Amino acid sequence: MNKNDSMSRYGPLVGAIDEGTSSTRFLIFAAETAEVLTYHQISIEQFFPQEGWVEQDAMEILNAVKECLRQTVFNLEQLSIDPTDIVAIGVTNQRETTVVWNSVTGEPLYNAIVWMDMRTTALIDELLKGIHNQNENYLKPLCGLPLSPYFSALKLKWLLENVPRVQEALANNQCMFGTIDTWLIWNLTGGVKGGVHTTDVTNASRTMLMNIKTLQWDPFLLSFFKIPLNILPQIRSSSEIYGYVQGDTLRGVPISGCLGDQQSALVGQLCLQQGQAKSTYGTGCFLLYNTGPAIVDSPHGLLTTVAYKLGTNATPIYALEGSIAIAGAAMKWLRDNLGILKNAKDSQAIAESVSTDNHLTFVPAFSGLYAPYWRKDARSVICGLTERSTSAHLVKAALQSVCFQIRDVLEAMKADTGLTLSKLLVDGAMVKNDLLMQMQADICGTPVIRPLMSETTALGVAIAAGSAEGIRKWDIKAESIVPSDIFLPSITDNESDILYAQWKKGIDRSLGWTLVDDKKDSYMDMHKITAPGAFIIVTMIILAVAKYRA
Repeated sequence: MNKNDSMSRYGPLVGAIDEGTSSTRFLIFAAETAEVLTYHQISIEQFFPQEGWVEQDAMEILNAVKECLRQTVFNLEQLSIDPTDIVAIGVTNQRETTVVWNSVTGEPLYNAIVWMDMRTTALIDELLKGIHNQNENYLKPLCGLPLSPYFSALKLKWLLENVPRVQEALANNQCMFGTIDTWLIWNLTGGVKGGVHTTDVTNASRTMLMNIKTLQWDPFLLSFFKIPLNILPQIRSSSEIYGYVQGDTLRGVPISGCLGDQQSALVGQLCLQQGQAKSTYGTGCFLLYNTGPAIVDSPHGLLTTVAYKLGTNATPIYALEGSIAIAGAAMKWLRDNLGILKNAKDSQAIAESVSTDNHLTFVPAFSGLYAPYWRKDARSVICGLTERSTSAHLVKAALQSVCFQIRDVLEAMKADTGLTLSKLLVDGAMVKNDLLMQMQADICGTPVIRPLMSETTALGVAIAAGSAEGIRKWDIKAESIVPSDIFLPSITDNESDILYAQWKKGIDRSLGWTLVDDKKDSYMDMHKITAPGAFIIVTMIILAVAKYRA
């Protein structure tokens, strides 16, 4: 009997590993309907060994992925669905997060350095001293990116210069580098027993080491950062068979899709035409604007990145990106540091309890500001506190801060392209908050479109995996647009502009808060925090009192 004849009522299935900053998931999609049949999710811990440092345990991430695979397969069996119906697996991942490991033992040589980590700020200052006019956009014509702690090259350079185990492995020709996609694919396809050392063009475009035009590791960039070529993975397209799972679970299933999480959401939202854009609300917030095959340089603080390349012979598609460091992370801060929220789901009800206009402005620049400012010296500020301020006002201001940051990016995109978006497609965990979505429409003056199917990030890489050469179980063009909720602006442009002007005042006050000490130990490469430290402590005390008064 032909395998296709024996498939379940759902037809061929495609799995998607979605490894994000805060959790790991494995989801199963029916290729014919894009329906999620089952999934399993595990939270991932973050470590903050010093101010501005953010790390994760690469082995914890890998083990969580493996457990998600096992549990999801079990879920399928409980639903009387045959796991052998899974024809392909895709991997989408938090981008820029950097892992180095030993090729012989398979052990990580250091914790994974997470994308929002700021330890390389002083390293950038040193590099800028050798650049004419200390231009942070010096490398942008080659890689599309400004010099920033955000990207992988600086993290890798720091590891090579500061961690003895990494230096020893490099000397013994046993050092391997990868972003999270590379780490997972290498391990799942065999690891030390022949694992495939590869990445795709979207993840490679976030390293500052790939030439944005040739889509290959660039000799000048490697020389600039002093990165040896032999530790880097092979760059491949976003949709092809990289290798086959070698573990006990789903052994022999091809891994055939790979996309950075934000690019995967772009594909999952079916923003496949030039001029379409989406915004994903997770730990951070990321707005991508499809520019088609054209590489568009941004003089207004946006990034030029690879959107996707769906096949080895396909034309690469590019995007402008506005990257925002703090979105859902602000809710986590309110929950874990201030105790204002029990969980993120409470934020809507608490914010809606504020009956008067909110004149509080919260700029969440815990690790500096990303697009369009790119100010590593910025720190969080809370402006406009009065004796009437309560914790609810701060929660609402935190939600508004996400919307204002999106408007910042949209203003930059309008300046770059001369176009105003007719609608903004949204996805991610935070979009379940109706108040947030309405505020987003109001603050930007743009209709916000929220898909009823919320798993667009995982869906994107499932589409890439299922449509790969040798799989061909997913016809992208046949996909229909998923029904959506629509949020229309409910205030005037003038009212929106007044709110936005208040936000810009807050931005001005957040800048210039850090000073760099040039005499740092390599493991103490940190900023000296001036007034904000005391400011935040006082603010926390005020808010704690206000919380109980409320």
